[in-house]
Amino acid sequence: MISFKNVHYRYEPEGIEALRGVSLEIKDHEHVVLIGPNGCGKTTLIQHLNALLLPAVGSVTVDGLDTQQAHNHAKIRTLVGMVFQNPDNQIIGTTVEEDVAFGPENLRLPPAEIRKRVAEALDRAEIGDLSLRNIENLSGGEKRLVAIAGVLAMRPRYIAFDEPTAFLDPAAADRVLEIIDKLRQEGIGIIHITHNMAQAALAERVVVMNRGIIFLDGTPREIFGKADELQQIDILLPQVTQILIKLRKSGLPVCTDIVNVDEAVGQIQGLIKKA
Repeated sequence: MISFKNVHYRYEPEGIEALRGVSLEIKDHEHVVLIGPNGCGKTTLIQHLNALLLPAVGSVTVDGLDTQQAHNHAKIRTLVGMVFQNPDNQIIGTTVEEDVAFGPENLRLPPAEIRKRVAEALDRAEIGDLSLRNIENLSGGEKRLVAIAGVLAMRPRYIAFDEPTAFLDPAAADRVLEIIDKLRQEGIGIIHITHNMAQAALAERVVVMNRGIIFLDGTPREIFGKADELQQIDILLPQVTQILIKLRKSGLPVCTDIVNVDEAVGQIQGLIKKA
């Protein structure tokens, strides 16, 4: 379990208070999506997961390890992997294989174990065919998958994704999301920042942040059923939910807390049959 207890964080010298008393627990194997307006503290929060940032007040623990204790950092960073919004910020190798090997090499693992982990990570990220490619020749989507493979080579228990489909075309975005879903099914805990409400609707749990605090926390159905509260902080609802709200306002007796297209279609078909 990852636990935040009354966490405050301020960026100096600007004096920007990015987190204001955040308390949050993320369970093993859980799929949590973070949403909220720009500047609400989402990225600051996930950078506390593996001690890239440390609380000014409060505590963060990862499987019982306190991030404030420097001797815990190496272990915490094998438990929690981080995939940044811009993969160029974490890719350092010349070739794909070289980059994916970087983490295990820093763990001082035997060469045979490093080769095994690299092959395993490339396979799980479905980019084994790219192993000898030069990083400079990769597309944005391919670089995102290399970043994921580099994290997987560390065999983490949790992975935090900061807008993993940002700036990608639809095909590349779908490929990244398929890999994330596969990792979730394998039992890796997923913490996923997104501005895409259709992606948020697929999570087990949605945490809404606003101005450095936890504004709402619940299942997608619970969260997107609170349309008025979300609109107060300029959060768009999933498109299917928006359609159902318009149908409700027009007089049709539909539920408006639905986030699944198939469920919405079934409800509308039921109304047509009754008509």
